[in-house]
Amino acid sequence: MKIFKNPRVLFPFFMALVMAFFMSGAMILINAGFIDNFFFVWMRSFGIAFWIAFPVAFFVAPIVQKLVRKICES
Repeated sequence: MKIFKNPRVLFPFFMALVMAFFMSGAMILINAGFIDNFFFVWMRSFGIAFWIAFPVAFFVAPIVQKLVRKICES
């Protein structure tokens, strides 16, 4: 399907995936430490974080790109 080859969808998808993965792990490690069920808690938090991060990245990325263009032009 064409939508899966669209950079407008793929970029925020992978950006959200990577950011949610590392940020959720880092925040759990900082707040709870390396607890017994760390990986289970991390993967659960990652799943929740991704479903929040993807729509945010999808809608915010074009706005940020325009802002960066304006800053770089001046």
